[in-house]
Amino acid sequence: MRGYAAALVALAAVGTLTACAPADGGASPSAPRSASSAPLRTASPSPTPAAPVLVPSGTAQDNLPLFRQVTAGVWAGKDRVHGRAYIDALAKAGFDKAVMQVTEDHSTVGNPAESIQFSVHWKDGQCLVGQVGPTTGAPVTVVLPGLADDRCLIGKTRTIDW
Repeated sequence: MRGYAAALVALAAVGTLTACAPADGGASPSAPRSASSAPLRTASPSPTPAAPVLVPSGTAQDNLPLFRQVTAGVWAGKDRVHGRAYIDALAKAGFDKAVMQVTEDHSTVGNPAESIQFSVHWKDGQCLVGQVGPTTGAPVTVVLPGLADDRCLIGKTRTIDW
């Protein structure tokens, strides 16, 4: 019986070693392959994601990627704490300035605002809303329900007259 058990252990060991053997006939992994034995690999370029675009007939949610990209672009620049820069960039991207709102860049006592909010009221009654500023960290962009008066932001906002 002892010989039978030893044979089973030996057989199992051989099976394990065979399963670990390279499929190329035993060449060691560190041995260089000749050019003719190397597998052919063709590089297929990964598809480049399309840049977001304005979807005039779409929903606010459909337009969030462009809103988000514009917001991130302004945030990365020198005018990151100026509400007008966000409004101008959104208008340049095709959003309608007539349905935008933005809060003040400074507090009522003249200090820089801790955060600035801006919005675009969309045709489906939803709002694209952004918030940036020193207390926000990274820009925040979301779709929220619009208010009853076709506005997005509550409270006093800046007149967009430029």
